[in-house]
Amino acid sequence: MIDIKRSGSRVEKQLDQAALACAQQGKQFTALRRAVFALILQAKTPATAYELLDRLRATHKAATPATVYRALEFLSENVLIHKVESLSAFIPCAEAARHNHAAQLYICRQCGTVAEHEDRAVAQALGAAAAKLGFQPANIIVEIEGVCARCAAA
Repeated sequence: MIDIKRSGSRVEKQLDQAALACAQQGKQFTALRRAVFALILQAKTPATAYELLDRLRATHKAATPATVYRALEFLSENVLIHKVESLSAFIPCAEAARHNHAAQLYICRQCGTVAEHEDRAVAQALGAAAAKLGFQPANIIVEIEGVCARCAAA
């Protein structure tokens, strides 16, 4: 098991909220899924699947890439995490309590942090543009690369 006690009550609370949300939907938040989610929550920057695998093997010796990818697929399908496509890495969803929201991910090229924000006007504009093309989006996530305020000030 991942020692979440050391990471603070914030992570424990998020893990418990995720477990409750999954239970309410009749889905199993297994110990392995919980462990992978904990690693993502504890990460300072977006984590790749192989970084997660390396860290997971500290407590789950038999973990394989497939193990991690199955957990990531579950976490993503249940909107507990987002895949940052341009980095091929994962971050926790800032709005996990509000499934099916349109997110904008702001990726700092200097420090590697990713901030999630939801601007409904952006989502509506993208939805309107898609409608003009007859396209029905299932998921709207926009990735914006640049420099964060902290790096810009440095």
